[in-house]
Amino acid sequence: MPTTTERNVLIFAYGSGGDVYPNIAIGKTLQDRGHRVAIVTNPYFEKAVSDTGVEFVACGTEEEARATIENPELWQRGKGLRVLIDGVLKAMPETYRIVRDRYVPGRTVVVANALGFGARVAHDRLGVPLATVHLQPILLRSLNEQPGVVVPKAMQPLVRPMRRMLTAALDRWVFDPLILPRLNAFRRELDLPPVERVFKEWVHSPQLVIGLFPDWFAEPQPDWPPNTRLTTFPLFDQAEGSELSPELVQWLDDGPPPLVFTMGTAMVFARRFFEVSAEASHMLGRRALLLTRFPEQLPKTLPAGVLHVPFAPFSALLPRAAAMIHHGGIGTLSQGLAAGVPQLIVPMNFDQPDNAARLRRLGAGDSMRQPAYRPRAVAHKLDALLRAPSVSSTCRACAEKLRGREPIVETCEWIESLDWGVRESMPAVQPKGAPV
Repeated sequence: MPTTTERNVLIFAYGSGGDVYPNIAIGKTLQDRGHRVAIVTNPYFEKAVSDTGVEFVACGTEEEARATIENPELWQRGKGLRVLIDGVLKAMPETYRIVRDRYVPGRTVVVANALGFGARVAHDRLGVPLATVHLQPILLRSLNEQPGVVVPKAMQPLVRPMRRMLTAALDRWVFDPLILPRLNAFRRELDLPPVERVFKEWVHSPQLVIGLFPDWFAEPQPDWPPNTRLTTFPLFDQAEGSELSPELVQWLDDGPPPLVFTMGTAMVFARRFFEVSAEASHMLGRRALLLTRFPEQLPKTLPAGVLHVPFAPFSALLPRAAAMIHHGGIGTLSQGLAAGVPQLIVPMNFDQPDNAARLRRLGAGDSMRQPAYRPRAVAHKLDALLRAPSVSSTCRACAEKLRGREPIVETCEWIESLDWGVRESMPAVQPKGAPV
């Protein structure tokens, strides 16, 4: 039911399409429920936002977004984090100013993902109510789980002490040196005290943290923020229509279910992936559909039975697929689970290795490292997945669990549950030696 009191909702959506599109769906639903909504993101996504009728607010430039996507270091482990964080920190002051200029005490709430550092600073300085929305379980750090690894049962007792040492080392030598100098310099300008460890606690809202994934995919941990609430996967297609093109429908009708290959909306360095994929499909004697907006990534000549399309809505396509092979983005993975198809993940960076490990633990697919992605090895992995009755039954069970849920509505209800009242802003830092 729509709410009776209009409130202002600022949604900050940073990242690739897989990060932005679910936030667009949240914004559209909140607007339909009677709120005044603005989505703040890069102009690269302006049309996708505007097409929903939700107000678009630009942060950054399209040139900056394209430069990030086209930077090969983005997909290299270690270097990619530096590229990502640099963009986040550049956007931080502008993000803060947007919140400051639009904040109406008692009538405004902010929604942001983990990249919205400026929104988190605004919460600290202005007292604006804040909900942190996480699409990926890896962003909820725990000492009880090692991201990206399926730990044997016999080794489980070692996870917690090893994680304690590892997270402390990562904070001290990687994350905090990369972030804290610029973050705390900006906080000093606002008379805010310094942050000591970014990812230990500060990155989450102290009011509300929403995980857009189910508890059977990521079991809640006792050391997660106590204000964490899980809904389920948003299962939102990009804003380009939810129907398959007539040409693609005809191709699907003309033969058995194909293998579907994609490396996501932001990957512009996937030529080898598609070359290997086409050859592996040919070796298996199976049809294949290659999804990419960058046709220069494709082999010059595609084998018989292999088709390329720039886009197809997963909700309509995947129920007609034999299997999906992809990078491990959480949006792509969740659509595969909803469709009940086996998945083979070739993770590149960021949350993708952890998503792949969680899929393997479920028994709904497998993964392989990028250097091992060769035609014969891929064909062998896919043949094993497609022949395994246990994988097929697990995929069907996962699809059944996701059927009938309204994750966007659930998320909106949690956002509406925030205390929207006027909150005190953070007092200025006292000079050294000043009386308390």
